[in-house]
Amino acid sequence: MAERLAGYTGNLHLLKGRAIDVWHAFQENLSSQGGGLHGIKSRTSEKITGLKEKAISSLNKGNEGDYSHVYRRKSRAELVRVSAAVMGIEFAYSAETAFVSPTLLGIGIQHRNMTLIWCLSPIIGFFLTPLLGSVSDRCKSRLGRRRPFIILLSIGIILGLLLVPNGKYFGQLMGDVYPEEELFEKISGNVNTTAVADEADVINEVVDTSSHPWGIFLTVLGTVLLDFDADACQSPSRAYLLDVCIPEDHALGLSTFTIMAGLGGSLGYAMGGINWDNTFIGVMLGGHVRAVFTLVTFIFIACVIITLYSFSEIPLDVLSDSSNVESINERRMLDGEKYGKFEEEIEASKTYGTMEENYPYQPNHMGVDNPGFQESSFTEYPNNQNEFQEPAEINQLETQPLPHVGEISLREYVTSIIYMPKSMRILCLTNLFCWMSLVCYSLYFTDFAPVGSPEREIYEEGVRFACWGMAMYSLSCSCYSFIIERLVKRFRARQVYMGGQLVYTFGMILMALTRSPAGVIIFSWTAGVMYSTLFTMPYLLVAHYHASQVFAEDASGTRQCSTTVRGLGTDVALVSSMVFLAQFILSSSMGSIISAAGSTTAVIVSAAVLSFCGSMAASQVMYLDL
Repeated sequence: MAERLAGYTGNLHLLKGRAIDVWHAFQENLSSQGGGLHGIKSRTSEKITGLKEKAISSLNKGNEGDYSHVYRRKSRAELVRVSAAVMGIEFAYSAETAFVSPTLLGIGIQHRNMTLIWCLSPIIGFFLTPLLGSVSDRCKSRLGRRRPFIILLSIGIILGLLLVPNGKYFGQLMGDVYPEEELFEKISGNVNTTAVADEADVINEVVDTSSHPWGIFLTVLGTVLLDFDADACQSPSRAYLLDVCIPEDHALGLSTFTIMAGLGGSLGYAMGGINWDNTFIGVMLGGHVRAVFTLVTFIFIACVIITLYSFSEIPLDVLSDSSNVESINERRMLDGEKYGKFEEEIEASKTYGTMEENYPYQPNHMGVDNPGFQESSFTEYPNNQNEFQEPAEINQLETQPLPHVGEISLREYVTSIIYMPKSMRILCLTNLFCWMSLVCYSLYFTDFAPVGSPEREIYEEGVRFACWGMAMYSLSCSCYSFIIERLVKRFRARQVYMGGQLVYTFGMILMALTRSPAGVIIFSWTAGVMYSTLFTMPYLLVAHYHASQVFAEDASGTRQCSTTVRGLGTDVALVSSMVFLAQFILSSSMGSIISAAGSTTAVIVSAAVLSFCGSMAASQVMYLDL
């Protein structure tokens, strides 16, 4: 026994000696490479910096300093890549629209509290989105001004897509219990305790939620993140499209943007209309809702990656560096001669890089001097104002000083939000009416039915049917977007903007009168016309204002150039923020309207009235020469 103990002791001493040797060798290695914990920290920082630089270089395709792609025309395929992110956003938005309300009801949140939850995102978004737009106008990242915000908001969307269907499950891991569900499982013999949120059993109308606070908190947090970020992410995505395209491509780019949005919405809603519970994917992923949200998450990530890798932006320090002015102007002139229009004669592209005779030099929306960024491809000028300038005039314009965008303070951008020109106020009012009318159409009021009951089966069938109706409206949005640019060329912007809203008004009136499933499917196509209109026209006008730096006209129609600083990202976000105000107004008032009317038909009637008001407001919008 003593010999064995001596042997064990000897072995322990040997192990101890080896461990000490290894530790000393590790310390010596650290000392030779920088020393102790400080060395570890330094090397970790270097690795993180290296990964960051590698990611930036990858997103910029390793050609930082070469921005010739910004000053040429883009093909439809290239515009599809730039607009891919909004397709992913609409996939996420369709999943939210179809399943968030049943999910919240399924974890015990009462109808009267649903309004408060849906108000959170609009309140945050209405104040925060324009501010984010102003910050993006001043962003000094090497990735540019818009892509960092697309990445940031996309992370919020991904978190929302993960939390909404899994909030209840995460809550159960943290100790939440659902007594009503456990009672139903005992009765039915079902022992599945990881059912998705919309499959919970809510036996009583009033559910005690004190037993599962974490599930409610995480699901509500996911709802707010998903709703806010999905709407807010569209602003930098739109501004990114306008920044990397020349003004001649703005109309085609925005129509492509809307096509991708409609395509994403139609496929997303159609995905929600499929009964995934009866498929291998649904069984593997844990039910219908989890299957939809999981698929949407992967699709969204792929779409955002495509957009981020489409084109590199011009960083703010390059835009504000006056030493770059000569090379930028030379690139514009060379590209203007090299790249022709797709739909018009190639010789017309030589006007790119020139300025109309009667309009003074103005900085463009990207912050560099604007020796004649041409207007949209369908712009016409009276009295031959679109004729070419003489070379001497061009050279004179090129020698004008470059405005230093970096010197513009955030306070000036925020001030531009509060003190908007009349043209922007009317445009925001019109977009508010448009969004209010469309949100009315999107609202779906119903009661939550217990699992296994006939009412529950009817409920689920109704949700899937609603998904197909929304898919039809998104599909019609894409179809109409293919022709909206041609309509603007032929009938002008005023008629297209007003006409799109009147078509929707007529469709909602007929839907209210018919009140049948077939009517919902048929007249949902008019909602697509409205969606395409509000997704394209206001932003085309904003880009037009910034390209010409004209935000006002006098009584005689003479343009008045802007004397205040306005950022494109700020104004795009400002117009986009009307969706949050629309959601807030309707979520706080529509319940009372329905109760007073005694029928959900009041929702459709309200949509028609608001759309007509939007059409009247659109008649007062400043269109310049569009």
